[in-house]
Amino acid sequence: MTGRGEQAAVAMDLARIEDEDARLQALVPEPDRAARIARELAAAPAGPLRGVPVGVKDIMHVDGLATGAGSHLPPAELAGPEATAVSLLRAAGAVVLAKTVTTEFALFAPGPTRNPHNPAHSPGGSSSGSAAAVAASFCPLALGTQTCGSVIRPAAYCGVVGFKPSYGRISTGGVLLVAESFDTLGLFAADLAWVERAAPVLCSWWRPVGPLGPPVLARPDGPYLDQASAEGRAVLNGLDAAPVPFFADIERINAAHHRLMRFELARHHARWYPRLAECYHPSTVTAIRDGLTVDPVEAARIRRGRLELRARIHAAMDAAGIDLWVCPAASGPAPAGLSSTGDPSLQLPWTHAGLPAVTLPRATAAGGLPLGLQLVGRFMDDERLLAWAAQLVRRTPAVRA
Repeated sequence: MTGRGEQAAVAMDLARIEDEDARLQALVPEPDRAARIARELAAAPAGPLRGVPVGVKDIMHVDGLATGAGSHLPPAELAGPEATAVSLLRAAGAVVLAKTVTTEFALFAPGPTRNPHNPAHSPGGSSSGSAAAVAASFCPLALGTQTCGSVIRPAAYCGVVGFKPSYGRISTGGVLLVAESFDTLGLFAADLAWVERAAPVLCSWWRPVGPLGPPVLARPDGPYLDQASAEGRAVLNGLDAAPVPFFADIERINAAHHRLMRFELARHHARWYPRLAECYHPSTVTAIRDGLTVDPVEAARIRRGRLELRARIHAAMDAAGIDLWVCPAASGPAPAGLSSTGDPSLQLPWTHAGLPAVTLPRATAAGGLPLGLQLVGRFMDDERLLAWAAQLVRRTPAVRA
């Protein structure tokens, strides 16, 4: 997108996007969006993403755009320097299409965004707008964050590719954090090729990999997998994945994750909540108050437990010769209505351990809603995870639930 004709095409696309977004509400409203994008296109440097429009979740700062975080707090309270990830994308030539709608502070209070596959259903959350924007073909790439499951689950619900890299691979600088022990920036993409194009731009220490043989797959049998419905588990049909009992203690992992998340949330909001409590959604208030009851000693113990869980997962992979875990990306299809963004249980333990995960559209539920397959690799082995995911896309046909 470099010439006047290409800019005109973008303008025509913007007319379609604004018209369709009146129904989906994936994008944060912005006056003079077209003029800003035209300026960015004209100034975009040469690079691997030159002229590519990207969505940016509205907990990430973007120079020239306010950050609202899906909240009623005054934007001036939330202002800060541009997110490192946004600056990296812009330096690679990308253009910010829009801020995308998020649940309040990337937590539990849903925004107005609807699922493009069926507007009567949730797009998931908290990265609701980013997932819906890619699914609606507003942009081929969008940034999201995951603290429990907010990249993998919305991507699955909206039928797009979602990539949550290893914890720490993408800088969280310039992002309003929920819980620093878990928060991970990730990507929504129209297909895996877009992830492969953007990941080297965003991820630190990216190392290209050579040809790989087919991966050894395993599914984590037991109470973890039992959290998925029969419809959700249909994504495993046709895969040569050995059953390996794991996550017998999933309830304890889930509880510990939520305790530490709330503890760190309360600490982050100490600068706003005492003065502006009336601006918060009741569910956010409850989470902050719960976090205030967590003892720092307990929080430190849970932080150590993250590393212990990662070591356990790696040991199980070593013992069984596993390259990738495969499991449903969500417990089932997107729930009806907009009162809930869905259940994060299928994404949570991998986030707790900081492991890289990707979800691929894999099946279609009885009601026509998409279902995603989640692939999980070893910590800091993101490059091979994506390479093996590309193999599976080529070799494995989709199924119907």
